[in-house]
Amino acid sequence: MRLQVKGKNVEVSDAIREYAEEKLSKLERQLADPTRVELELAVEKNPSISQNHVAEATIWTKGPVLRAREASADHKASIDQLVEKLERQVKRYREKRRPRRGTAVDAGIPQDGVPIDEDLRIVKSKQFAVKPMSAEEAVLQLELVGHDFFVFQNADTGDVNVVYRRRDRAYGLIEPQT
Repeated sequence: MRLQVKGKNVEVSDAIREYAEEKLSKLERQLADPTRVELELAVEKNPSISQNHVAEATIWTKGPVLRAREASADHKASIDQLVEKLERQVKRYREKRRPRRGTAVDAGIPQDGVPIDEDLRIVKSKQFAVKPMSAEEAVLQLELVGHDFFVFQNADTGDVNVVYRRRDRAYGLIEPQT
């Protein structure tokens, strides 16, 4: 596992780097794939935020990309919480890859062997007309509807795109490739 530790608004000390390597090495044993891990440590500058030490990690595997973000009063606690969250994600990822025997539909396990997690159920479905517009127009629509994202048809390419509000209050654009 290749680990890269970066700091944003903070100098990453050798002690914190070693602590992060020790904690994240637990995940290496659970992931058989050769992975790359990027850990970004940051300190929020807003004095009204008591939990201003943020740890954000991205793990690239052969399958999905795993991401987690945690904040607390110090970086070690943030890293601990982050590793716990990533362990849950890795466990869920490994369970989905492992085939199961039998048909236990009544026990919450469908035919394909992946257990149904109640938190992952789709509880509502919507349909709407996708109108052609520019990304800038889509951002204006996003502000008007007050949601975190907006789906639209890009007038230039004809593809369905998504604009979304980022944590830093800027905007992002998702352009799927087919």
